[in-house]
Amino acid sequence: MADAFRAAAVRDHYLHPTDASLHRSGFISMIFVYLVTVAIVLFLVWLARSRRNAQELSPQASLPSRGWTIGAWFIPVVNFFVPRRFVLDIGRASSASWEPKRDATLVNLWWIAWIAHALVLVVAGRVAPGSMAFLVVAEALMIAAAVLLGFVIERITALQSAALGATVSVAPLAQA
Repeated sequence: MADAFRAAAVRDHYLHPTDASLHRSGFISMIFVYLVTVAIVLFLVWLARSRRNAQELSPQASLPSRGWTIGAWFIPVVNFFVPRRFVLDIGRASSASWEPKRDATLVNLWWIAWIAHALVLVVAGRVAPGSMAFLVVAEALMIAAAVLLGFVIERITALQSAALGATVSVAPLAQA
């Protein structure tokens, strides 16, 4: 959602450049960068922990090293293919309850939305900078990727929790 506000503010400044619109778009972009940085760090922490849990659950599984699990995201071209495979490998190694068709489809849909978002941004920047149509498509893909990633995280975490026998205690609701 923050990305949509950022994109709208930047587009507003692009179409109507003023000092106020520059300040507003700069401020919103700064907040967006902070939020994205926090989200990236949290995701990478989750991914590293999930990899460790998967290794514990399936010691014989072929999983990447901790460094490679994180590092693959930052290597150009490699980051278009390898991280997806790592998430699939972690999911498979997490539980015998991994459903190859359903769960792999979920990961693949997330990955397609993520890559399509990146590609739309690149094409928009070259073909039609400031285009509202490209902006809407890119934002829709980003939101879809975020929602799908939430489902991926939820699925792998649930599989690992069940396999590790973890339970989460929930405080009872107070009666009025």
